[in-house]
Amino acid sequence: MSATLLALLLGSVASAQPASAPPSACTQPADMAPSQLYGLWQLTLWPQEGGSEAAPASTGALLFERHPEYPGSVRGNLKRSTVGNDRQALVSGDVTDGEFNLDESADGVTMDAVWEGNVTPASCAQELRGIRRPAQGRTGEGPVMNFVLKKAPGWR
Repeated sequence: MSATLLALLLGSVASAQPASAPPSACTQPADMAPSQLYGLWQLTLWPQEGGSEAAPASTGALLFERHPEYPGSVRGNLKRSTVGNDRQALVSGDVTDGEFNLDESADGVTMDAVWEGNVTPASCAQELRGIRRPAQGRTGEGPVMNFVLKKAPGWR
């Protein structure tokens, strides 16, 4: 995904997808279906040690779609800032009983990082929080990071 396309998606998503009226009852974390991950999510990452959400180390976006091979899962593209450049990766994962799991791979073959988190209880299935850590055996992938993913407006 090009930087221009990502910027267009982030900048125009509210106008491209009309917001529907909020449901009368929110989806509880344990009831969140993988299909509720579909769409654009805004990402914030900060180091678990010595960092804060207010001063992120990296920001970006994840675009999730239905996984073509695994019906209860998602696949998508990650684009985020890093020191000195942008980073792109392929991701795949799922949400089960309110727990979010994601694998990240820059080349689509080797796993670079794993994401583990939970649906935020009061978010109506619109926010995920957890940690991103280098995959087992990977060095040089940076520190363990906290993350928050927030569903972009219009993608309900």
